[in-house]
This record gives sequence, structure tokens and C-alpha cells, in this order.
Amino acid sequence: MPSLRYLVRELSGKDLISTLEWSDEEIDIALKLAAEFKQIANYYGVEAIPKVLERKVFYMLFFAPSTRTRAAFESGMYFLGGHAAYIDATTTRMAFGKQEKAGEAIKDVAAMYDLYGHGLGIRILDKAIDYLYGVGNSYIREMAKAAKIPVINMADDMFHPTQGLADIFTFIERFGNPRGKKYVIMWAYSPEIRGWCSPQEDMILFPRFGVDVVIARPPGFDLDPKLVEKAKELAKEHGGSLEVTDNLQEALRGAHAVFPRNWASPTLVQVGYSKFKDEELKIYEKYKNWKVTRELMDLMDKHGVLMHVLPIFRGYEADEDVIDDPKRSIIYEQAENGLWTKMAVLALTMYGVK
Repeated sequence: MPSLRYLVRELSGKDLISTLEWSDEEIDIALKLAAEFKQIANYYGVEAIPKVLERKVFYMLFFAPSTRTRAAFESGMYFLGGHAAYIDATTTRMAFGKQEKAGEAIKDVAAMYDLYGHGLGIRILDKAIDYLYGVGNSYIREMAKAAKIPVINMADDMFHPTQGLADIFTFIERFGNPRGKKYVIMWAYSPEIRGWCSPQEDMILFPRFGVDVVIARPPGFDLDPKLVEKAKELAKEHGGSLEVTDNLQEALRGAHAVFPRNWASPTLVQVGYSKFKDEELKIYEKYKNWKVTRELMDLMDKHGVLMHVLPIFRGYEADEDVIDDPKRSIIYEQAENGLWTKMAVLALTMYGVK
């Protein structure tokens, strides 16, 4: 039976709400454990993965829909010998997001999950909170404060830490030493409004690996200025860089990877989707050319690739022929790596929880 060199007990019980709260060493351990899981599965099969979470339960509280995040956490818990329990928040008696004046208090819900299980994941963003920035993250932090078991952010309005780990894992897997490589986080046109979590997660995580990160966006689509400054600090500390530009062609010149994704304007996340949606979509129409085409890919490094957290909006965020290019698109590898990094987080945070 394969052993796990990087399964340590020091992270047992630790929350993961943002990668900012994990040290460089802790993130490195998570990535190395993810690599161990992937190697075991590829060589021996998933049945050979040690059942380190046998008879443990991970509750997954979803206020927002999911395709990959739910599937990866469920598969990951099964491969580790445990069970992932999916909970649609609308089927609970919690007050959040409902019209009732009365509802179950967060501390009472947290106490129940403490008694029944060993970890709690929460996904709360976008339409579930009317896109209002900070609301989802505050909810997760309030639950984490009340709960004794580890709380994992499965995506909120600010961060998506397990996705960020998958993204940097994939980037390193493709390019080796990431230091000095160029990663472009690109605003892209879409008829569907999307939140800030994944672009911001990569913005704060990649600079910690010495990557030169470029945020390419049209005027008026800046991300959280406090996190932009934090990303610049991290870049300076780790030998990387962070640039913000509205020159898309120059941003992509020589890039090793591009992540094209729509995100809402600061106005919408301040006043809400319900109040500003129609005006927002009118603004988008001015930037329909902000998508990854073959011509833009040709500006990149000759080994440059398309990355995306998925779902990618075909024909909008990127052209079909780019998305389906087997040499230049690594979106499915990235999706697979989301399984291994989520498994690493589950194992590290829940291994020692009684």
C-alpha cells in the first residue's frame, strides 16, 4: 500500500477560507500531497489511495450551483474512504437567503455540524447574495468562527482557494519552475455576469510562486483594490510582479498562459445584480472583442496555453477552435487537478479531527 509522505497532522482542524491565511510552506505541502494522490491514482488506480478519512463525514452546504466543485469534493471524499454529504441550503431552516423573518442561527447550525461530522464546506456567491461583494465571505467567516471543525471555502464572492490551488498546480505541472513565467488573467466578454472569486484567487496566489501576473481588463473593470495591493506586495516578496492594463495585445505578448473570464464591474458588486444587471450588460456590448482568438494565442509564447476554471462560455470568452486545441488548451487537465488539490485539502484539514 503506498504511503503518503506529505500527509501531516499540523494542519488538522485548520480552516481554508483564503489562501492568504495559509503560509507558503502549508500551500507547498498541499500541492505536494495533491501530486502524491495523482501519482498513486495514475500508477496503481484510485483504489490504492490510502483511506485516511475512513468513516469521516464532510458536509457540503451549497447556496449556489456547482458542476466541478461538488463532483470533485464528493469523489475525493469517497477515494479517501469518507463520505461527502450534499446539502442544498434552500432545503434547510437557516434564515439566510429566505424571506422569513425567523430562521436558525449560525451558531446552532455550526454546533450541529460539529456533532455530526468532521468538516464543513460552504459555497455562497453570485445570485445567492445578489452579487453583493463581501456578503458571502462574511457568512463563511461567521460560520468558521462558530464551528470547531474545519471550514472550507468552496467559492464565495471574494475567493476560491481550492480552485486557485488547482490552477497553480496545473501551471507548475505544465511549465516546471513557475518563476518568471507570465500568467494573464483576462476579462472576457460574456452575456452572463460572473463574480470575482476565481480571478482574485489566482491574482493573490500566483505571485507567491514568482509568476509575473498581468490583469488585462477594459477600463472600469478593476478588481478589489485592497487585494490588488496585497498581490503586489506578495509579488515583491517572492520575486514576481503584478501589472494591471487595458492593452490586451501587449498583455498577451509572450504570455505562457491566459485565463479569459468575465467578471462584474465594481458598480454591480456594490449596488447588486438586481439593480444594475441591465445596465451592466449594455456596457459589456462595447467589449465583445475581448475574447481569446487564434490571433491572440499567436502573440503568446510558442508553448503558451489556454487555462480556465470552467465553465468556459464557448464563442464568448474564447473561440471554439482555441478551446478544443489539444496542444494549446489544458482546461481538462486543470479540471482533473481540481480533484487532487481538493483531496489534499480534505486530507490535511480533517486527518486528525476526531
